Amino acid sequence: MKVLPPEVLPDRLPQMGDIESDMKQIFRMLIFSPELQATPLLKRYMEAIGHLRQVLSFKNAQQEAQSEAEARTYLAHLQQAMSMMVEEIRASRCLASAVDLFRLFRTVAPEAAARHPNHYRQTLVQVGQYLAPEPVRVPGLMEEVFARAPDIAPPLLRAIWMHHEIVRIHPFVDGNGRVGRMAKNWILMFELYPPIFIYGQTDRQRYIRYLGESFADLENAPETFHASTRVFFEDELRRVKASTGFLLARMQREGDAPFGPEDLDIRPYTS
Repeated sequence: MKVLPPEVLPDRLPQMGDIESDMKQIFRMLIFSPELQATPLLKRYMEAIGHLRQVLSFKNAQQEAQSEAEARTYLAHLQQAMSMMVEEIRASRCLASAVDLFRLFRTVAPEAAARHPNHYRQTLVQVGQYLAPEPVRVPGLMEEVFARAPDIAPPLLRAIWMHHEIVRIHPFVDGNGRVGRMAKNWILMFELYPPIFIYGQTDRQRYIRYLGESFADLENAPETFHASTRVFFEDELRRVKASTGFLLARMQREGDAPFGPEDLDIRPYTS
């Protein structure tokens, strides 16, 4: 395996313009509203962001756990990870090193981390049809990921690339999906984008399929931004657009607006 070179990523993808438009509208409302409107607007913004952070934890726990008890445990760990990330962002610190990634791992999957403290995995791992790289290669690959990430200027692409590569390398014995998705959201939130998540079973199946197709194509041509890889990136950007659209709707008092047009179960987002 070779790390997907940042230089083969496109400078922009079409959805990025819509996302940036949403965020500019939101920040214009917050910054340039008359004084009497500013406080209620800020309150609505903070409530909407808080809601997305909560749903992120609930959805991750709901979709990964095999039982209700496991879901509750996952939820507690994910909420702790979110709190840790928010504290780091307040201190102007973004995900930047393997040390940060291990902190996420210890918070998201503490039982696995306790069995393998401060170590990457030591066994071979297969994810569906994809065989992750040999354990001996994991430290070097992760070092390269963190060294190359700053080369990706657009934060949206950097966050998605980081997630894609963490899951592809699969550095830990357990919790790689959760760690990768939280790492992505750390970058997004640090750059003032809202958090994103997989919000339904159909969405989850699409996420798994698109990742698998991208990984398979990269095995054959590791230095190419394949059509399948583009599809995965665009699908992730669709999730960002769903979150920014939700935020904007809440700012505009459209409380009954659905979370995203593809979401069939909108009840958790309109309560």
